[in-house]
Amino acid sequence: MNRRDLLKAAPVMALPACTAPPGSGPPRLEFKSRQLRLKHTWTTVMSSSTTRDTFHVEYTRDGVTGRGEGAPIVRYGESAAQAIERLERERAWLEAADPWRFAKLMGEVFEKIEANFAAKAALDIALLDWVGQRLGVPLYRYFGLDPADAPVTTFSIGIDTAEVIRKKVEEAAEYPVLKIKVGLDNDEEIIGAVRSVTDKPLRVDANEGFKTKEEAVEKILWLEKQGIEFMEQPMPAANLEDMNWIRQRVNVPIIADESCLHPEDIPRLAPHFDGVNIKIDKCGGLLEGWRMIQMARALGLKTMLGCMISSSCAITAAAHLSPLVDYADLDGHLLISNDPFEGVKVVNGKLVLPIAPGLGLRVREA
Repeated sequence: MNRRDLLKAAPVMALPACTAPPGSGPPRLEFKSRQLRLKHTWTTVMSSSTTRDTFHVEYTRDGVTGRGEGAPIVRYGESAAQAIERLERERAWLEAADPWRFAKLMGEVFEKIEANFAAKAALDIALLDWVGQRLGVPLYRYFGLDPADAPVTTFSIGIDTAEVIRKKVEEAAEYPVLKIKVGLDNDEEIIGAVRSVTDKPLRVDANEGFKTKEEAVEKILWLEKQGIEFMEQPMPAANLEDMNWIRQRVNVPIIADESCLHPEDIPRLAPHFDGVNIKIDKCGGLLEGWRMIQMARALGLKTMLGCMISSSCAITAAAHLSPLVDYADLDGHLLISNDPFEGVKVVNGKLVLPIAPGLGLRVREA
C-alpha cells in the first residue's frame, strides 16, 4: 500500500472505534444509589457506621456503557438521593452532549451545578470509562501512565476496642502497610493493640482529632517511636497557622486530608504541609484529580490518592491515576462485603490495574 492508499484507508480503519453499532439506540443516563455493607463497623473521629450509600452513573451510547461512582460526604451536605435529584434536572442536555468533548462537558457541569462533587465525580468517571472503552484502551494508557508504577496501597484499620483492633490487623495479614485511624482518647490503646500483633510500617490519620498544637506534637512524637511513616491531618482543616509550628517539632511528614478538597486549595496548603491526600469524590472526578496531582507535584508536595468507602468502581477509577502518586490509600472496596464489581486487584499490597478498556470493570450482579 502506497502513501496515497494508506491515507484513503485511514478513516475507514478508525471507524470501528468511533461509529455507533447498528441499533444501539439514543444516549441514555441512569442514576442510582447503592448501599454498601461494611465488614466491620467503621469508626473515625467523625462518625461510626455499618453501611454507606454511594451514587452511581451509567452512561450508555453507541452500545457501550460507561460506569461511574461517587461517595457523597455528609460533612459537605451531600447524599446519594441529592445527587440523583440534582443530575436528573440536567438529564436532557447531558444526554444530548458530545461525550468525546468530555473536558468541555465537565467544565459546563461545574459551571451549572454548585457543590455535589460526588455526583460530578461519578459522571466524570462514567464518561471517561465510556471513552476508554470506545477507544479500546484502559484509562491508565489514555493518561500515558505505566501500570507497573502503581504503588502499594495501605489497608485501613478504623477506631475500635483493642480486641477488635487485633482481629482486624490479623485479617489484614496480606497487606504490608497499614493505615491506622486515631484522634480519640484511646490512641495509645489502639496503637498498642496493633503493635502487639505486627511490626509493619504504619501510616496514621487523626482526621482533625487533636485539640491543640501541643497535643499534636506530643502524640506525633510518641507515634514516631511506634514506627509511623507519616501523619495525616492532625488539626482541624481551617487551622493552618499551627501546622508549621508542629512540623518544626516532629520528624515525619504531615499530610493534608480534610484541608485538601479542590485544585485551588493546593497553593494555599503548600507552605504548611509536606504532602496532600487527593480524593476523587471530594474534588469532582478524575480530571480534577489529575489537575491536583500535577499542581501538588509542581509545588514540591508529596502526593497520595485516598478514597471513601466505595465499591470497586470508584476505587478502580482512582487507581488508574495511581502511577502518578507517592502513596495510595485505595482500599475502600476491601472494607465492604457486597462489592457489585471487580476491577483493580491488590496483590501483596500492590495495586494491579485492569488491562481491559476503560475502567476495566466486570459487573458481578445480574
